[in-house]
Amino acid sequence: MLKNLNLVLASGSPRRSELLRAAGIDFTVRVADVDEKVLPNELPRDYVVRLSREKAQAVAADGEIVLGADTTVVVLNEIIGKPVDAKDAERMLRLLSGKWHEVLTGVSLVNDGKTTSDVAVTRVKFAKLSDEEIGWYVASGEPMDKAGAYGIQGHASRFIERIEGSYSNVVGLPVQMVYRMLESQKEKGKS
Repeated sequence: MLKNLNLVLASGSPRRSELLRAAGIDFTVRVADVDEKVLPNELPRDYVVRLSREKAQAVAADGEIVLGADTTVVVLNEIIGKPVDAKDAERMLRLLSGKWHEVLTGVSLVNDGKTTSDVAVTRVKFAKLSDEEIGWYVASGEPMDKAGAYGIQGHASRFIERIEGSYSNVVGLPVQMVYRMLESQKEKGKS
C-alpha cells in the first residue's frame, strides 16, 4: 500500500525518515530551508502548521506529493524549539521537569498546487528531574537537535511518566495521521 505515490519528504530529520520507512511508506528526501522563527503573537498550532506548509511548498514540484512537518513542544504556553546550546537545553529540561507538556506536529501535504494540513497533539508527563539527571542527559548530546531538548525514543525515555496520544508524534511525525492523509490523496487521484 502507498507504493508509487512519488512522495517527497521535505525534511532532513533522520527520525522522520525512520518512521516513514518503518511504516512501509516509500519516499525520497528533499530538504526545505525555511526560517523557523516564531512570528509575533503566533499560537503554537498556527506556528507548526505554517512551518509544515512552508517546508512542503518550498520543494513542491508537479507530479509529486510533498510532505512537510514541523514539531514543537509547548509547556506553560511557551513554544520550546531546539536548544541553541547546552545551557538552553538545561533550561528547557528544567521547564519540563515534573510537568505535563504538549508535543504538536503540523503536517502538510502539497499535491498539484493544493495544500492540506492538520495538527497532531500528544500530551507527555515528565518525571521530576534532579540537577544530576539534567546534567547527565545534556552531556550525552542527545538533546541538541530535538524540540524540547529531548528524544522520547532515546535516553530520555527514562524520564517519561506518561503519554496521551501518538507516540510517533513525539518522535517527530504522527505516522497514522500521515498515512490517512496520504490515503486520502491516493483516493483523490483515482477520481
